[in-house]
Amino acid sequence: MATNIKTQVNYAELAAIRERNELIRLWVVRIAVYILLIAVAFLMLFPFLYMVFTSLKTATDVFHSPPRLLPYSSITAEYEGEQYPLYIVTVDGQERQMIDTGDSARFGFFTTPDLINVDEPRQSQIVVQLPLEAVEGVAGSAVETGQTVEVGGEAFDLFDVTIDGQTQQLALAYRGGLARMIDPNEPSVVTYANARTTPQVERLEFQWRNYEAVINQRNLDRSLINTAVVTFLVTAGQVITSLLGGYAFSRMRFRGRDAVFLVYLGTIMIPFVVLIIPLYQLMVVIGWQDHLVALILPWIFTAYGTFLMRQFFITIPKELEEAAQLDGLSRFGILWRVFVPLSGPAIATQAIITFLYAWNSFIWPLVIISEGNTPNHVVTLTLNQLRNAAQSEPNIMLTGAAVAILPPLILFILAQRYFVEGIANTGLK
Repeated sequence: MATNIKTQVNYAELAAIRERNELIRLWVVRIAVYILLIAVAFLMLFPFLYMVFTSLKTATDVFHSPPRLLPYSSITAEYEGEQYPLYIVTVDGQERQMIDTGDSARFGFFTTPDLINVDEPRQSQIVVQLPLEAVEGVAGSAVETGQTVEVGGEAFDLFDVTIDGQTQQLALAYRGGLARMIDPNEPSVVTYANARTTPQVERLEFQWRNYEAVINQRNLDRSLINTAVVTFLVTAGQVITSLLGGYAFSRMRFRGRDAVFLVYLGTIMIPFVVLIIPLYQLMVVIGWQDHLVALILPWIFTAYGTFLMRQFFITIPKELEEAAQLDGLSRFGILWRVFVPLSGPAIATQAIITFLYAWNSFIWPLVIISEGNTPNHVVTLTLNQLRNAAQSEPNIMLTGAAVAILPPLILFILAQRYFVEGIANTGLK
């Protein structure tokens, strides 16, 4: 009897151990999956984050080496009535914040022959650096002996280098210019350093004025208004015509309906580049060239939107339509009061797709709106001009890109639920 009880206890313990191990394994798997998803999400978001943070940098900070994500700006100090950036320089073992006065001196970089890197002399291990001529604030001297030493088939000049009263013969590895650094608080403290490799005194600072400069000075404010008007009218026009066309092709019976629908749907396969020239000629004949109306009316009809609405309307039970007809509703009444309220996901899907297409349209505005007609420019044309005008200021270019991408991003975040539902529910039949 005791043996049976002991066996049952062992089985219970084993079952508890298995359950605990299974729970631990499940949590490990979940944690690993979450870490993987977070890493992938970060990789997907990194280009967007880089664009946003770069738009908040100064032009100098963009070219910082090595590159960094967050925006920093130099801290300056006043010296003799002018502002100079501060550098962190070590003088006599003590770190000081010093400024580059703009003056420089030629220095020689000396080492022993066995420490010379023949292939890359600038990569040699330097023993001492001294000016090749007398300069303020540097003790020691270097006098050329007229002799050379051969290392790896290359000849290097020998100098008598004197430091703290002791002289030794060293080889000149290479020559270079160093900037004259002064402590603004103690102007008597002078040293020389390479301004390109010396770290600057910086602070984290977001350059919000980049957005003000782009919007107010680069014509982006007018372009945003034009783009918003064009995008709204194109989106509204396509949604309305698609609702009408989708209802007609899905619920109304007439001769040749399916053939007309197939021909209309086949226009999706026509490349846009084939339509550019005849469409441009038509706009010239009508007199719409260089006008915003040329960006609106030709694009309020879409075969894709009609197909999308037709496929969604097919899924709506006919009994609802028949009940509405018995209540005396007309075709337009049935469409507006029955079909439209049930078509929220499909309408949201088409609205988002059309909005993104109209907002980001570039080729047709570039063709129909001339470069000099800046009052009628849309965002894409202004960004193209900004790219040419601010080639040396990538922070300004990315500021314009961030401003242009913000409205579509906000729209997608607000309507993503309807967008996902529309993708899932349309095209079932």
